[in-house]
Amino acid sequence: MRDVYVIGVGSTRYGQLLDWGVREMAEEAAYGALKDAGAGPGDIQVAYCGTQGMACADTTMLHGQIALEQIGITGIPITNIKNACGSGSNAFREAWLALQSGLYDVALAIGFEKMCAPLIGQAEVLFGAGGGDTVMEGSMGFFPPGSFAMAARFHMEKYGTTREQIARVAVKNRRYGALNPKAHFRKEITLEEVLKSRTIAEPLNMYDCCPISDGCAVAILAGAEGAGRFSGEPVAVAASAHVSGTYAEQVELNADTTRRAARTAYEMAGLGPGDIDFAEVHDCFSYAELKHYEDLGFCHDGEGGRMIEEGEVEIDGRVAVNISGGLIAKGHPLGATGIGQIGEVVTQIRGRAGPRQIAKARIGLTHNGGGFRHADTGIVAVHILKKV
Repeated sequence: MRDVYVIGVGSTRYGQLLDWGVREMAEEAAYGALKDAGAGPGDIQVAYCGTQGMACADTTMLHGQIALEQIGITGIPITNIKNACGSGSNAFREAWLALQSGLYDVALAIGFEKMCAPLIGQAEVLFGAGGGDTVMEGSMGFFPPGSFAMAARFHMEKYGTTREQIARVAVKNRRYGALNPKAHFRKEITLEEVLKSRTIAEPLNMYDCCPISDGCAVAILAGAEGAGRFSGEPVAVAASAHVSGTYAEQVELNADTTRRAARTAYEMAGLGPGDIDFAEVHDCFSYAELKHYEDLGFCHDGEGGRMIEEGEVEIDGRVAVNISGGLIAKGHPLGATGIGQIGEVVTQIRGRAGPRQIAKARIGLTHNGGGFRHADTGIVAVHILKKV
């Protein structure tokens, strides 16, 4: 395979950006990434745009073109990707694949979402079936918090995982989110506050859930031959894996897709779970992060609760997880999420994360999934990045 590097990243802060439209968000994130890379709009040869709700906002479907026009990126191939919460990760992977093809030397991946004041078309997606099977599950009242709540209850009954262990994920992520200037929530919470917050779907409470956020994130990638032309500090993309669900009967929510994506990424990178220094994982709910410890191979089945309780996923732990604050604190603007995770990993590997800097940030992993059918996930993407 061709060596590919991330040479620039940029993003808006996440949150209720009520005065910002897609153009304003894209302008800030893309200009930030270009500046970080030491590149100009004319250096970008191909671009991919990931967004879920925005793809239903009108009939043009040219959201990437509209966003990038503001920065002066026009005339090149621009492809829009709608793939539930994994849309941004898919945009990043397509940019990586474009460079692998040898047709291009510099590619851009952008992801964004405007969720806090959605148009009618967006609302139908964002607050309807949530990227699920609308024909079957939508008519039966598909409810993401309910799905994860049932999975959490199963895990508690099978492995003895406690409600307090699950809540500790939210406490941890809000603590690190308070250190992240781009996080939606920048206030710490206590274990008692999580446990006493309003019930959403038992056993998950309000503070166990990620917020609805606006935001945009951009990454610029270059092949080995082109990376040296730019001043941005390169970070190597060691693996890019993407799988879809098999939708076989299973009881542990999206476990199979995450495990297959992780296995593919580890094999591609020539690494194992024990080589990962830190990870950004899809903690749409606190239980999800705990389960992902197991499915990514950081511990055995049923040991996720022990990992969080014993501090193994803290900033100085065996494998630091979601030190950005994760989706729970940083936010979850669907299309931006996966690329935002890439940006956090790049920032950590470069040693530029400030008060949340991980001491041993050499190899980082991102995990992002989305869309549901039965108990399986429509898409899971796992990326591994390494210090050069």
